[in-house]
Amino acid sequence: MNGTTHVPGKRVAGAPTHTSTSPAAQRGTGVLVVVLGAVFMALLDATVVNVATPAVRGDLRTTGAALQLIVSGYTLAYAALLITGARLGARHGFRTVFLLGLTVFTLASAACGLAPGAGALIGARVVQGLGAGLMVPQIYSLIQLTFEGRARARALSLYATVIAAAVVVGQVAGGLLVSADLFGTGWRPVFLINVPVGAALLAAAARLLPRQSDRTAKGLDLPGVVTLTAALLLLVVPLVLGHERHWPRWTGVCLAAAVPAAVLFVLVERAVARRGGAPLVPGRVLRSPDLVCGAAALFFCMAGYAGFLFAFSQHLQTGLGESAVRAGLTFVPLAAGVAVGSLTWQRLPTRCHLPMIAVACALAGAGYLGLGLVLRGGTGGPAVLLLQLVWGLGLGFTTSPLLTLALSGIAPADAADASGVLTTVPQLAQVIGVAGYGSVFLTRAAGPGGRAAASAHALYATSLPVAVGSLLAGLAVLPLLRRRRLPGGATERPHTAR
Repeated sequence: MNGTTHVPGKRVAGAPTHTSTSPAAQRGTGVLVVVLGAVFMALLDATVVNVATPAVRGDLRTTGAALQLIVSGYTLAYAALLITGARLGARHGFRTVFLLGLTVFTLASAACGLAPGAGALIGARVVQGLGAGLMVPQIYSLIQLTFEGRARARALSLYATVIAAAVVVGQVAGGLLVSADLFGTGWRPVFLINVPVGAALLAAAARLLPRQSDRTAKGLDLPGVVTLTAALLLLVVPLVLGHERHWPRWTGVCLAAAVPAAVLFVLVERAVARRGGAPLVPGRVLRSPDLVCGAAALFFCMAGYAGFLFAFSQHLQTGLGESAVRAGLTFVPLAAGVAVGSLTWQRLPTRCHLPMIAVACALAGAGYLGLGLVLRGGTGGPAVLLLQLVWGLGLGFTTSPLLTLALSGIAPADAADASGVLTTVPQLAQVIGVAGYGSVFLTRAAGPGGRAAASAHALYATSLPVAVGSLLAGLAVLPLLRRRRLPGGATERPHTAR
């Protein structure tokens, strides 16, 4: 790499070669370890705190509202900054902004672990989310700078695996760290563990990450930032806080206001473009069928994944009374299925990739529905493990190729903006999935009957809309399948397979 910039589809000096033991290939592996380690840490922190909340509440004597802000403050700040973070990376250098974000995230993690009270912890969590919002959007672009062709597709497959695995590992890691009560620190190691890991990643990133030779002069589009952030907050805040507060009137007002706020954002972006400025999300990016269809499918996939995982975790711990550690270990087949699918889909012929995504979405839907049916009748036994493997394989053969597909038609000049959109979609999907599908589960779980029985029926009720959402994800890619059919029955090859 040696300070040079990679352009998709072209070989440049310093690019990783086919010799896996060459210095360039080893450096490429190092870059991948750094960026995937960073995104794993960022996504882990979005879930690991859920297991620690009872200990936090007992130690800091927080109110329920404060506890919700401790959990959601991170996600809200993270989601609101993602697209702007991508633009900052294109303007000031992906490496520079990645290092800044990682530094902020690491220092904020230390502040979280040392927080003396709920107010300090909420503030530190928001800053931690801002650090993640600066750091994570650079990862797509850094992968594009470092890899090309099939190597890039493999890197994106590993990225998709990390996204899915972080949520599962968060369940286990949170339970282990809190249960260990290291040196009497209770919940604090959940955050403090990020400090040595973040310091090690910073040292490696400073040495390994490629430097950009060309940076965009695009402005930050402050009106777009303000209107987009307002639209996101109007959507996310009531979804995160609504159920716990029994959906007061302000939640409905905010959700209703999110629609005109989104329309206002579109109008602002068009006005910026007419003035010759640089809109936050260029229209040509959203006119890419690959990006639009891929992002839509990815949204349904990640919303269902996060929502059903939340409901399943609640059923195991609250309905069946299992410990956090044991509940987390239950998801090992899910993680294995995701890993297998993410790392093997490229072995299929290129012409099969789009049909594969549609079939895999149906497979994931079968896994959701099967788990709901089996667990409605009891603990499920070995069938639960097998159905989780089915669920995981469906996700693995869906999320990873979708990431590759969505970027396949994007010009290098728009890579940062497309990366910001693609990074924002899964985050919003997970928040909306947990809030929407989670509300279905929590409402049904409070119904009549014993706790275990009510929880089991609630999980089944949740599996129905989640399975439908998975099928909608498959339908979202069908327009691309028709578009890529050429005269004579041939199929266009995706750009990433060249």
